[in-house]
Amino acid sequence: MAGDDLWALFAPQLLSWPENAPGPRPVPDRPCLQSILYVLRNDIT
Repeated sequence: MAGDDLWALFAPQLLSWPENAPGPRPVPDRPCLQSILYVLRNDIT
């Protein structure tokens, strides 16, 4: 499955970050998901 196709499955399930939330902004969702999938795919422990 291509990256854009996979992202199309996950993106609607994610909640948006409130604009006035205190603290630092989180890491963008797509790079975070790509990092998680990389670790799972390469069996990194």
